[in-house]
Amino acid sequence: MTACEANFDGLVGPTHNYSGLSFGNIASGKNQAQASNPRLAARQGLVKMKTLHDLGLLQGVLAPQERPDIHTLRRLGFSGTDAQVLSQAAQHAPRVLAACCSASSMWTANAATVSPSADTQDGRVHFTPANLTNKFHRSIEHETTGRILAATFADERYFKHHSALPGAEHFGDEGAANHSRFCHDYGQRGIEFFVFGRHAFDSSQPAPQKFPARQTFEASQAIVRKHQLSQSHVIYAQQNPDVIDQGVFHNDVIAVGNRNLLFCHEQAFADQSGVKQQLTQAMQGNFRIIEVPTRAVSVTQAVQSYLFNSQLLSLPNGRTLLVIPQESQNMAPVWQYLQTLVADTGSGIDELKTFDLKQSMSNGGGPACLRLRVVLNEAEQAAVNPGTMMNEILFTMLNSWVDAHYRDRLEEKDLADPQLLLESRTALDELTRILQLGDIYPFQR
Repeated sequence: MTACEANFDGLVGPTHNYSGLSFGNIASGKNQAQASNPRLAARQGLVKMKTLHDLGLLQGVLAPQERPDIHTLRRLGFSGTDAQVLSQAAQHAPRVLAACCSASSMWTANAATVSPSADTQDGRVHFTPANLTNKFHRSIEHETTGRILAATFADERYFKHHSALPGAEHFGDEGAANHSRFCHDYGQRGIEFFVFGRHAFDSSQPAPQKFPARQTFEASQAIVRKHQLSQSHVIYAQQNPDVIDQGVFHNDVIAVGNRNLLFCHEQAFADQSGVKQQLTQAMQGNFRIIEVPTRAVSVTQAVQSYLFNSQLLSLPNGRTLLVIPQESQNMAPVWQYLQTLVADTGSGIDELKTFDLKQSMSNGGGPACLRLRVVLNEAEQAAVNPGTMMNEILFTMLNSWVDAHYRDRLEEKDLADPQLLLESRTALDELTRILQLGDIYPFQR
C-alpha cells in the first residue's frame, strides 16, 4: 500500500513560560525570566500545522500535558488543597514548581521514537515514549505522552505501544530528536538512523565535557530491540562531543534527514566520513548528502538560527521543501547559504518556507522540535483518531479554543496562581472532547 509521512505537531500548552530549565539549550537559558505569550505561541504553532496541511501533507495534532502538575508536586511532599500545594511549592521550592509547570511537551520531536510498519518484524507501527531522564521537567511527561499516543493511534491491529525505557541516566532517551529514517519510498523498508551522545557503560569512549549528552548508545540499542528492527537496517552514529558543548543538545539541532537526503553540518558527527559511508552503502548508493561547511555557517550560527532544526518535507508534487524559522532568514550568512542552495537545481532542496515561531524559538525549539514524524500506509491512516487530524474545521475550533482559555502574558511568578491551574484544566478538559481523546489527564482519572 502507498505510504506517506505524517507530521503530528505538539499543541502549545496554557502554561508556556520561560523558566530556563534546560541546561545545554542556549536559547532556554538566554531567555530565562522573560514574559511569555501562551496564546501567541499556540497560534504560531497552529499556523504552521494548517499551512502544511494546505500544501497537501498529512498533519495531525498532539495534545499538551496537564500543567501545573499537581500530581508530581504531591509526590514530592507538598500537601493540602491544590491551591495550598501551589503556595507551598512557590514558597519553598520555586524552581521545582517551575519544572512542574513547564509546557515543554510542545516539542513533540522528544515525545517518542516511532518505527513504521515497513521496518518492524510484526508489521505494526511501534511507539516508545521518551523517558527524557536528563531533565526533571521533561522526565515527568512520558506516562501522559503514552496515553496521548495510545488515544491517537488506538487500533492494536496497526499500532504497538511500548512503555518508556527505565528512568536512569544509563538509558537516557530523547525520542525522535535523535532518530531519523532514510528510504527510497516511505512504504518500503528503510534504514533507521540512531544518533547518540555518549556510551553509558564505557567511560573510555568520547563524551562532551561542558553540556550533557542526553541520548545514550544503550538507549538507542534498547529501542531497536523493542521495535523489532533488523540490525542490518539500523545505523548508529555518535554526535560530535565538541558540538554538544557548543549547544547542540540534540542531533536535530545539527542535522535533518528525509527519504534519501541528509542535510547536516560538517561537524555533526564524531566520525563524519564513516557515517556518510555507512549511510551511502546502506542506501545502495542512491543517497544524497548536503554537508554545510563551517566556513559558510559556523556551529554557533547554526545553533542561533536553528538552520538544521528545520523540516525536510516531500511535497505531493515531488519537490522537496525545507521549513525554516524566521531566525534563519534573519541571519545573513545562513540566509545567503540557503539562497545559494535553492538556486542550485541539483542540490536536493527545491523550496524554502519561513515561519514565525519566536515564542517556541525563545525557549529553544524550532520547526522540527514541534513535530513527531509518523510514516503511515493507507490502512494505518484510516485507523488514526480522526479528531486529531488537521483540517479547516479543526483549525478554526482550536484557534477559538486558544482565544477562550489562554493568557497573552505569563511570568514565572504567575505559576503559583490557583486560577492558572483552573484555567488549564478547564481548557484541557474541553480539548480532550475536541480531539476525541477520552480521559487522558490525571485530573480526569
